[in-house]
Amino acid sequence: MTTDQNAALGQISYASDRLRPVRIWLYSLAAFVLLIVVVGGITRLTESGLSITSWKPISGTIPPLNDAQWQAEFDAYKQIPQYSVLNSWMSLDDFKYIFFWEWLHRLLARTLGLIFIVPFAVFLFQKRLPRHLAMPLFILFVLGGFQGFLGWWMVSSGLSELTSVSQYRLAAHLTAASLLFVALIYVARSIEPGRALGRVRPWHLVTAIVLGILLIIQIGAGAFVAGLDAGMGYNTWPLMDGALVPGGLFAMDPAWRNFFENALTVQFIHRTIAYVITGYVAFLIWRRNKDGGFGGVHGWLPRIGVLVLLQVCLGIATLLASVPISLAVGHQSLAFMLAGAVSAYIADMRRVK
Repeated sequence: MTTDQNAALGQISYASDRLRPVRIWLYSLAAFVLLIVVVGGITRLTESGLSITSWKPISGTIPPLNDAQWQAEFDAYKQIPQYSVLNSWMSLDDFKYIFFWEWLHRLLARTLGLIFIVPFAVFLFQKRLPRHLAMPLFILFVLGGFQGFLGWWMVSSGLSELTSVSQYRLAAHLTAASLLFVALIYVARSIEPGRALGRVRPWHLVTAIVLGILLIIQIGAGAFVAGLDAGMGYNTWPLMDGALVPGGLFAMDPAWRNFFENALTVQFIHRTIAYVITGYVAFLIWRRNKDGGFGGVHGWLPRIGVLVLLQVCLGIATLLASVPISLAVGHQSLAFMLAGAVSAYIADMRRVK
């Protein structure tokens, strides 16, 4: 081994030791994003997202503290269509329940920014972050801040004409959250010490990236299902409205609207993408087993396969039970964890030399 190689190994070891707190921080951020997604799912399923009708980034962290403040918030809520059309029966106590979930969701989102920027500044001060890592992390911080804007942009869509938020904006908000989550996992995994084991060909990396893209698309499709309450109908499987391919998929004009606004079509698309992902993962596992098994980095594939099967079962159970909160939130969370596993698989393959 040459002197240069010895020096390189020493630098890798030193960097790995110094980056351990960074990895822990990034994995913690990813877990916190997942927590926000869980609370966001509950917020959506309890129709709580429009209970706070203003955006106050600083003062909004403090909930109403007395009867007058609670009444003011309730009076503001009474001005929007959701109250007058759907919830005019609500008492102040009922309002406090939905207010809590939206307030908690926003509080967690603000907290995420804090637990990102403070350690980031400390790591910069300690010179723990190399230049090639500092900029991607700063971009992730900007993406996290953009999530806050998307959240308010989503909420604002339901304050004047709609009785719920726009499914388009909900999909943008959830998809951006999934991108932030998988990026955190990828960066954390990519700075693991040492090299990953196994033989990786370009084909392996490309097929894993395709899988990751399919999962992000599916998460976005799931947001459209949630935004239209499309899971509340057609609660049978494998048939949908009595057929494998139901009628009425293109009942709206122009045709493109059906993909985003027709509850029947939106649910059918979500089911179809699930079948495609399941078949694709099965093919990848079959091909990998034929080509050399699951040693080293490819040990991720059978784990991903198990997660896909669990997700399919959970999705079917959620549908058949007419979308109870517990199953629906579990289904959404598992989708993020599945995407995170694929992101880790991709990162590990990039570490194989």
